Amino acid sequence: MPLPELIEIVPVRRLVRAEVTVPGSKSITNRALVLAALGSGMTVLRNALWSEDTQVMVEALRALGIDVDVAADSHEKCNRTITVRGCDGRLPMGPGAEPVDLYVGNAGTAARFLTALACLGRGRYRLHGTDRMHQRPQSGLFKALRSIGYRIESSNDRLPAIVHGSGPRPGRCRVEVAESSQFASALLLAGTAGQWTVEIAGSESAEEQGYIEMTRRMIECFPKAGGEFVVEPDASSGSYFVGAGWLLATSDAVQTSGLHTGTVRFTLREENAKLVAVKDWPKTDWQLDARFPKYVPIPREVSRARDLGDAIMTAIVLAADSDSGRTWALDRDCPGVYVSGEGCDRPALFTQLGRLRLQECERVAGLRTELQKCGAKVVESGDAFEVWPSKLHAAEIETYNDHRMAMCFSILGLKVPGLKIKNPACVKKTFPDFYVKLAQPEPAGLGATILDARSKRVVGVDDLIAE
Repeated sequence: MPLPELIEIVPVRRLVRAEVTVPGSKSITNRALVLAALGSGMTVLRNALWSEDTQVMVEALRALGIDVDVAADSHEKCNRTITVRGCDGRLPMGPGAEPVDLYVGNAGTAARFLTALACLGRGRYRLHGTDRMHQRPQSGLFKALRSIGYRIESSNDRLPAIVHGSGPRPGRCRVEVAESSQFASALLLAGTAGQWTVEIAGSESAEEQGYIEMTRRMIECFPKAGGEFVVEPDASSGSYFVGAGWLLATSDAVQTSGLHTGTVRFTLREENAKLVAVKDWPKTDWQLDARFPKYVPIPREVSRARDLGDAIMTAIVLAADSDSGRTWALDRDCPGVYVSGEGCDRPALFTQLGRLRLQECERVAGLRTELQKCGAKVVESGDAFEVWPSKLHAAEIETYNDHRMAMCFSILGLKVPGLKIKNPACVKKTFPDFYVKLAQPEPAGLGATILDARSKRVVGVDDLIAE
């Protein structure tokens, strides 16, 4: 039975002790697939994410003539062991009467990486995706590839586009990454085989530079002649469970502190804030969102360019809750204890959010609209938010077919009664078993009850996988 079109998450009114497994990183998986395809041997990718974004990449590689085998992963339902037979930098698919069809969905990594990869082929390749993907930027990448000498046809410098592959072509290009670091990553991934020298300009963002550095470091350490590569868990996906642990712990602390002391001084044991953990949290610094645990409690200011990537959305929704968003600080006189007082609530400032407007949906407008719908005080100014801790209430959340909108608001549903999520199946883009993790009994999951919001039927764990 498919995931209902509208679900309701029943609040969890207790502390939860869990160690949750999250799927592999989308960013790392799709980079690894390209590097394996261009390599000279057989490469086995372990813990690779298997979701909408990585499936379109695999299918596109197969359409290009790359041999890709996919096998189940015994530890995580949404991971796979993927074996790729590399083409040694020479795409096997030759020219035909019709362009080779490459469908990219709404996957920015697939759209950008495959554009550069297709240039190394010999023939015509038609790249296209969802309506939203056709609105997302491509012009910086097209310009760079054209400067090397490749021909790319597009009516508006976006997808759909036809790439005329002409094989490796030694040359130099300059790419601006103000709109997306994926432009630079696409050129770097294919650049060795294409014999390109790539100059990168246009961003001082730690996140964008982080993704470019991830690409460079993967190129350096990847087994070019075949071998094994292990994909680390996705830190952005992990942020929802770290955030859920903080949300439930602060809610419990506020309730129990008030009951026991009759004061407005709330206390929270630091160990209670860490009862929900993510198994094998990323140990490299490749993913900017691996920093997320350092951002709970929510600090006074968080930057999308400097501090966090997509996990800033998790921080924003936590900041909107009256308990998790209040000011908490470690007690100087009592080690291992957070304290908070009624008079110290203040807004959290989230800055440099402009990149969120260009992603799966216009996320700045989406976050503001849906948080206000729940009763949160949110003030948008340019590309910044001020978010006040607020008493949130029931609402029906529009997800805009955006996986991260669905997941971060679902976490709020663990506390806020009556929160309903539209189109929860959109999580299939990066985390198809997200709702399984919410509902699974402890310690593998959070033990939440999820309802079909229309029938009020409890949705069984087996029916919570997004397909």
